Amino acid sequence: MTPEQPLLRVEDLTTTFTMPSGTVRAVDHVSFELRRGETLGIVGESGSGKSMTALSILRLVQPPGKIQGGPISFNGRHDLLELSERGMRAIRGAEIGFIFQEPMTALNPVFTIGDQIAEALLVHRRATRSGARTKVLELLEAVRIPDPVRRLRDYPHQMSGGMRQRVLIAIALACQPLLLIADEPTTALDVTIQAEILDLLQEMKEKFHLALLLITHDLGVVAGHADRVAVMYAGRIVESGPMRQVFRSPEHPYTRGLLASIPGGVPGQRLQAIEGTVPNLANLPGGCAFEPRCPYRFDLCSTLPPDAYEVGPDQRARCYLHDPGRA
Repeated sequence: MTPEQPLLRVEDLTTTFTMPSGTVRAVDHVSFELRRGETLGIVGESGSGKSMTALSILRLVQPPGKIQGGPISFNGRHDLLELSERGMRAIRGAEIGFIFQEPMTALNPVFTIGDQIAEALLVHRRATRSGARTKVLELLEAVRIPDPVRRLRDYPHQMSGGMRQRVLIAIALACQPLLLIADEPTTALDVTIQAEILDLLQEMKEKFHLALLLITHDLGVVAGHADRVAVMYAGRIVESGPMRQVFRSPEHPYTRGLLASIPGGVPGQRLQAIEGTVPNLANLPGGCAFEPRCPYRFDLCSTLPPDAYEVGPDQRARCYLHDPGRA
């Protein structure tokens, strides 16, 4: 892979679920790139397809889900979707680390955290059994868990939520991956611990020169930690571009609505909200999925889903307002 090539390139990724009511597109023709050392924030409301996009990249979608589209190019490999399951297992954990959003369900309650970190090293042959303990202690120290010698014998229920999240980070970093996917890494943590976890991720990213795919519903997290942002709605990326540019000049009505709803305006002033609710993926509108909630909608919006149009330097929005053919 040459320095100019992206570490990860996702092209027209689609993930469907066959339900009694019909086929549901949880991820709908999603495309993006991520370079070494870069952080891409994927943001959107619950149910927008953020987590399913991450699971699709790792090929962890369970039936009745089916991954379609592609290719997914990673570190010089043409398409992860064409690898055997054995080949994919060699990449998960070793070259792509994953931080699940709920540590209490991601960690095994009957094994010590030391054993669980060591397993990641042993499975990918990054340590011998005799040398695994030393590496586990180094990882616990790296993620700032106090008294690591004692803590490696603890079980998950003996640790706080913040400490369990640090253990997941240690497991994800055990094999020094090229890409780290963090799926809502601060969910259910209090504000102080959230800040510590995000600072830790930033520190680990810089220390190991990681690419970071940061999935969140929190625009503040994206603003503070992402280089680029992709805004998702109803399974589609509706706007993408450099973080500062998108936040300074949002061009999709959904992005504008999300930014306008952030608290912090005039004290006592009513918070702004996006009218309506997220559509049922099994019964999407025929045109733009955001059309029923959009204050700028017009007749064309209800016909077909819009393409992504260039709206600025390296910035694209999937909205008919920016269709050059409409003028």
